Amino acid sequence: MSLINISNLTFGYDGSYDNIFENVSFQIDTDWKLGFTGRNGRGKTTFLKLLQGKLEYTGTITSGVDFEYFPFDIPDKTLMTQEIADGICDDIQRWQLIRELNLLSVNEDVLYRPFYTLSNGEQTKVMLAALFLRENNFLLIDEPTNHLDTQARQIVGRYLDSKKGFILVSHDRNFLDSCVDHILSINITDIEIQKGNFSSWFVNKQAKDSYEQSENDKLKKDIRRLSEAAKRTSQWSDKAESRKIGFDPVKVEKSLTRRPMEGRKAKKMMSRSKQIEARQQKALDEKSGLLKNTERISDLKIHPLKFHSRELVSIRDLCVSYGVKNVCTDVSFQINQGDRLALCGKNGCGKSSILKLLCGQDIPHSGEIIMNNQLIISYVAQDTSFLHGDLKEFAENQQIDESLFKAILRKLDFSREQFEKDIDDFSAGQRKKVLIASSLCQQAHLYIWDEPLNFIDVFSRMQIEQLLTTFSPSMIFVEHDEAFQDNIASQRIYIG
Repeated sequence: MSLINISNLTFGYDGSYDNIFENVSFQIDTDWKLGFTGRNGRGKTTFLKLLQGKLEYTGTITSGVDFEYFPFDIPDKTLMTQEIADGICDDIQRWQLIRELNLLSVNEDVLYRPFYTLSNGEQTKVMLAALFLRENNFLLIDEPTNHLDTQARQIVGRYLDSKKGFILVSHDRNFLDSCVDHILSINITDIEIQKGNFSSWFVNKQAKDSYEQSENDKLKKDIRRLSEAAKRTSQWSDKAESRKIGFDPVKVEKSLTRRPMEGRKAKKMMSRSKQIEARQQKALDEKSGLLKNTERISDLKIHPLKFHSRELVSIRDLCVSYGVKNVCTDVSFQINQGDRLALCGKNGCGKSSILKLLCGQDIPHSGEIIMNNQLIISYVAQDTSFLHGDLKEFAENQQIDESLFKAILRKLDFSREQFEKDIDDFSAGQRKKVLIASSLCQQAHLYIWDEPLNFIDVFSRMQIEQLLTTFSPSMIFVEHDEAFQDNIASQRIYIG
């Protein structure tokens, strides 16, 4: 066991308005299984790059371990998988690698195949197995679940739970719960580390936010009451002061004690007014320290269209093939208005191909797909690599209202400065939010979303879940986040 010490870390990209990290200090135990969470664009991947020494910064980062980043860069994927593993860990023993692959439910036959022939899930598992065999290393695992189906996520979660010494960036709540013992969260104003899994961290965060909101409401009432009291007391003081000026007390009231009495009364009222103002300022100071890290999650809206018949799509005996290989056979189901269908199955079983077929893409298939040509569809693709240019150009190309589009992005935690950037400079999660916001701008009978949550932060996932449960649009989707499936799907369709 050793410590990774981060002291007074400050970093900002050239040309950016604000630093991503400013005078940040904390420690990480190299035996921890550390889950790393935070909203998109807060600097999670940037922090991993800082640990690797890839970016210049001020402050210090000291450690007695070597940092290894996942996904590992594979320059030549035509090499045999065994050669790839040897390149990652040069003193690897065959039996050790086979043992790790068995733990990951991967057949050792993959070692004798070219790496590019492996599925994305198999490639992920081979790289993790090889990296964990390197000595004196601390793994920086960046979003491994984006290429894993639900079953594979469970297997990799159990595998990581048997290990120690890593930072895991993931937004999959169930996955984090299965394999971490600490949470590192990038908040709005600071970074915090807490012992436990994601669920325990989130419960604590909700309790803290609720307490601060209650205190904030209480202080707002106190400040308003004190402000009114200070105003009344000041008026009394001014009135008392004015009564001792401009008259001769002997002639008017036949009294020599009136003026000193009025002076003492004015002084007392002024003192009381200052005391109330001091209490008011103290309450204001206390209030300013609250809610700094409370994530403000705005409600989203969607405007689904009603179709003239209950049945939207009927699929009968569908078979999808690529060349001589059938990826799925005998698939039959129906989509009715109000359905939220989740297509489930292992990677490569044809889920995305079915969604593309529904969107009218030309994919070799047999069987029947019956859908009315008046059916309006809104599609969120799995891939975001086609996104280029600025948001204004994108909105024009998609024929959506730019103001509404940007308003939705603001609710999805985009800053106004982000609107001035090119989409190529967006994080992976922000690029996916562009597609989701575009879909929410479109009025459609059927929403087809292909792995919409890839790289999307936890708070935005909950925000989208709330939207879909509130407005209940007709949709069919592929998503391997079990919590999202549980909360959204009205029915699961298993493929393969």
